[in-house]
Amino acid sequence: MTHILYFIRNLYSYSGRILYLNLIGMILISLLEGIGILLLIPLISFTGVLDFDSEVDSPITWISNIFEPIPQDMSLALVLAIYVILIIGQSFFQRRQMIFNTRIQQGYLRHLREETYKGLMQADWGFFLRNRKSDIINIMTTEVVKVSGGTNMFLNFIASLVFTFIQVSFAFWLSGKMTIAVLVFGFALIFLSRKLIKRSTKIGEETVQLSRIFLAGISDHFNGIKDIKSNTLEESNLKWIHSFGQRFEKNVIELIILKTKSQFIFKVTSAFLMAGFVFFSVKMFQAQPAQVMLIIVIFTRLWPRLSGIQSNLEQIGEIIPSFKYLTSFQKECLQARELNEKTYTDIQPIHIKKGLECQNVYFRYNLNEPKNTLQDINVQVPANKMTAIVGRSGAGKSTLIDLFMGLNQPEKGQVLVDGVTLTDENLLSLRRSISYVPQDPFLFNSTIRENLLLIQPNATEKEIWEALEFAAADFVKKLPQGLETVIGDRGIKLSGGERQRLVLARAILRKPSILILDEATSALDTENETKIQESLEKLKGKMTIIVIAHRLSTIRNADQVVVLDKGEIIQRGEFGKLAREKNGMFSNLLGKQMETAL
Repeated sequence: MTHILYFIRNLYSYSGRILYLNLIGMILISLLEGIGILLLIPLISFTGVLDFDSEVDSPITWISNIFEPIPQDMSLALVLAIYVILIIGQSFFQRRQMIFNTRIQQGYLRHLREETYKGLMQADWGFFLRNRKSDIINIMTTEVVKVSGGTNMFLNFIASLVFTFIQVSFAFWLSGKMTIAVLVFGFALIFLSRKLIKRSTKIGEETVQLSRIFLAGISDHFNGIKDIKSNTLEESNLKWIHSFGQRFEKNVIELIILKTKSQFIFKVTSAFLMAGFVFFSVKMFQAQPAQVMLIIVIFTRLWPRLSGIQSNLEQIGEIIPSFKYLTSFQKECLQARELNEKTYTDIQPIHIKKGLECQNVYFRYNLNEPKNTLQDINVQVPANKMTAIVGRSGAGKSTLIDLFMGLNQPEKGQVLVDGVTLTDENLLSLRRSISYVPQDPFLFNSTIRENLLLIQPNATEKEIWEALEFAAADFVKKLPQGLETVIGDRGIKLSGGERQRLVLARAILRKPSILILDEATSALDTENETKIQESLEKLKGKMTIIVIAHRLSTIRNADQVVVLDKGEIIQRGEFGKLAREKNGMFSNLLGKQMETAL
């Protein structure tokens, strides 16, 4: 119930005035339909099929006598004209209500997507380390749409309530005793269906979990499709999809069984109720035949609405787990928010003058872990110099880079930018001044030009080709469509080395103050690696360069080499100096690589 109320408040805060207009439309539609049913009384009177006892003081007698002073031919024409006007009015308001419903539902869907995506974009890096990418995609594509669908169900539920209230009011006016008798049965049935609603909620929770697991599995499969094809793993993956398909099938069948069960109960009950209602109306309430017939007409239209209320409650119960999941996810994003509300376009990059620095920094990804990922880090990265960070796998190199970029925050100590502590106030400015080239380059399934302009939309043709030349990406000129070549999903149509050079060109196109290369030349051959080294040498003195390298031959020209091991800095100095320290780790790593090369 708490989540339903939160959902209503959330919907109201978004919709505002249009929700009231929609409610007014519901009332008008129900009123017009009720008046249209009451017009049956004078029509019955005109036919003479049933006689109304004029001596009995009742609403039916009063309505039947309204047109008595008017000649019968004119009365019939007037009643039919009123009926046509009512249908036109009802159709008009139904059309407007449908438009309002669509505006509310689609607008709320857009609102949910934007708010959720905004929360994601403002969350810190740790949030993305804790959550699976597939779960995030599932939220943005599946659960948000389910909650939006729940909006339509909720509006239908409100419409059914409004219609029921107005029709019941008319029925009370005609015969209070008979109306109470029917309502007691109807609401008792809804009350007894609570177990069905709870079961719907449970099935909804199972559906949410199945969707998450399926999307995670299918994402893993297609991310590793090359390994699957290369190692003939197709059969095991087919078994997985078959097993999961059976679970989905069972979930859907259970839901249909539940829905059809509730529909069956309502239809059977309505048949018994209607038969009993007519019997008791005639035998116990001594109702007039015309009165019985009119109330039967009202309740044959009203009963499906009661059934609809029950059905809507079950469907809302099915949607509640998705809404819980979405709201929980949004709260987690809010708790992980690293940035305040800012206009991103107004952020100006920092022009580094002194450099970056870590002072007494300690960091661990999980506070429950006994050991720090980084500990007692004290290092300076001078401005406009090249600093190389090396060490064994798992030494903490990428973690240190993430601290410099403000993706992670130190548990102890501080990161300084030109002597100023890195905080939320200057974090975006720092990132605007950085170009980062990862070991696993990411490219969109679009043209080379669009991938390059992603980071610098206003770059000129000349600047694009200069960046490509810097990155030794001369292969672009040889492509039949040049810059307009579509490179496929994640750049799959290019080789690993070509992807790395393209991402490096994109980074240079931004003209950053800080260039960070995380194993950015690992996929390059010796010739292109040499070209990149020569280009980086030209940049020394113009920008701050930080390089993570396993191939130590690529950092011969570095101004400073920092050696990490088990989260600690164990060596620091110029390349040649560290190479001459025979007992040092750097000299040991260099020697092993030279032996491997020979």
